[in-house]
This record gives sequence, C-alpha cells and structure tokens, in this order.
Amino acid sequence: MTIKVAVVGALGKMGKEVIKAVVQSNDFELVCAIDKFELGFNVCEDVAIEGDILKAFELRKPDVAVDFTQPDTVFENIKTYLDLNVKSVIGTTGLSDKQLDEIKSLSAEKNTGCFIAPNFSTGAVLMMKFAQMAAKYFNNAEILEFHHNQKKDAPSGTAIKTAQLMTQVNKNLKDGNCPETELITGARGANYTDTNGDGNINIHSVRMPGFVASQEVIFGSAGQTLKIRHDSINRECYMDGVLMAVRHVVENNNFVYGLENIL
Repeated sequence: MTIKVAVVGALGKMGKEVIKAVVQSNDFELVCAIDKFELGFNVCEDVAIEGDILKAFELRKPDVAVDFTQPDTVFENIKTYLDLNVKSVIGTTGLSDKQLDEIKSLSAEKNTGCFIAPNFSTGAVLMMKFAQMAAKYFNNAEILEFHHNQKKDAPSGTAIKTAQLMTQVNKNLKDGNCPETELITGARGANYTDTNGDGNINIHSVRMPGFVASQEVIFGSAGQTLKIRHDSINRECYMDGVLMAVRHVVENNNFVYGLENIL
C-alpha cells in the first residue's frame, strides 16, 4: 500500500525535511505541498506549492497531512483536516490543553486519526521517559531547553511534556527550597504546575542562533546531581519518528499525543 502524503508548511525547515523523507521512502507518495509562499514552485517532480488546503485536498486526496506550520494557524488547520476526514500528523507545538481536548473530541466524533507529538526524535522521547523514571527518586528538578532563535513558543512542547510526565510520578519537584525573591522577574524561569497544582518544576527557555533543539533535565538531592540531556544536531533526526507516526495513523483512527505511545 502506498500512503499518499500532503506536507503543510512545505517550505519551512521541518517541511523540507519531511518532503525529502517522504520522497525517499518506498511506501509513501508526496501528492501535495502547501505553503503561503512561492506558489507554483516545484518541491519535487510533479508537485508544486499550493496555497489553498481545501482545494488541494479535494483534488489530490491525501491519506495523511503532515503539518509543521505555526502555533497561530495549526489549530484551525487540524480542525480542517478532521472535517475533511483526512488523518494528520502534527509537529507544531504551542497548542493549549483546551485545544488538545477539543481536537481529541473532534477526532473521536469524526472517527479520524490525529497524531500530535511535541518531539519526533526517538532520542528525545527516551530522554523524557528517563526523566520520568528519575523523578521518582529525586525531589528537586529543573528543565533547561535550548532552541534556535526563530522558535516562537516558549517553553517548548518537549519541555512541557517532560514536566507532565515527571509530575505523574512526583507531585513536588522543588521540595525543601527556601522562600525565593526574584530581583528580576523571570530569573527563576517559568514554574510548571498542572491543573491540580502539582509539579512545581522550573523551566528555563534559551533562544539563540546555533541551536537546533536541546534539552537538559537536572535532578538534585543531598550530595548528588543527575543530568539527562538530549541534543538534536540536525532536523534529520526527527524523520524516523514522523514516518512512524504516519504509518501508525494510517492504520488507526484514534487521537494520540506523544511518540512514546507507539514506541
């Protein structure tokens, strides 16, 4: 079976990598590429940039849309895919919990699969799982995440997901700290707590040229520290996870949040 793929955000850095990975795979066919720039530009043989999702999908009939666009557009994009009964794999971060709940409900209502992951790198997913394991044994932890200076949302989806996983096994990861006073607002980073008030994890976001994506989780207790770190050297590292998610969503009609659910 050949899986027909549409790439939305085709001219972005991740979109270009997805196109390359799809074209090089034996079981995928790139049927359309969507972007708001360079309309008519050929991204590969017989596939040119189109600007209208509805018209392109009606004509090309993709099985799956892979979306790496922007936080301010991705939510409406996902609802469009589900309304069209087109399955989707979403790599754009910045969606709120309320938006994720709405997408999950619409996916069930339409019986159409939607796969959203904060990070498609298998190494990054393992880093998150290792951090969750370590959180059982430490009562102090902070997260530092580093991205290129063109990333708009902060903290990263990976950092938020890591904090959520850690909070599932430890309700307070700032145990024993003295009362703090920030002389400059934000000096201690953003504090993550879930809807129950659990977690208490400080997250620090760095945006700087030279980074792709890195994250370090630091744990501390009396007399010791543990650091768990993952570095993405280039965007090729995400492609195995993206293609894995596409293959999964083709075979399943459910909503999935996080690559760890299919590893």
